[in-house]
Amino acid sequence: MEIKILGTGCTKCKNLDRKVRELVDSHNIDAEVIYVNDLDEMINAGIMMTPGLVINNEVKSIGIVPKNEQMLTWINEAEK
Repeated sequence: MEIKILGTGCTKCKNLDRKVRELVDSHNIDAEVIYVNDLDEMINAGIMMTPGLVINNEVKSIGIVPKNEQMLTWINEAEK
């Protein structure tokens, strides 16, 4: 599984990156977590507000830091 956090380095972006990595570690999820700060990649993904959360090339959230429960639901759905 590939999880991307797309962000510019703002506080919300860093917070989402930290939360995703903690969830992956604490739930023993086999995933590669990548922080992307390339503006071209963000635009190509349709991310116009940061942070963006992309799981297996599917945009899950834009401009917010989702609750842990919601992120776990998306991760579990992507594992199937």
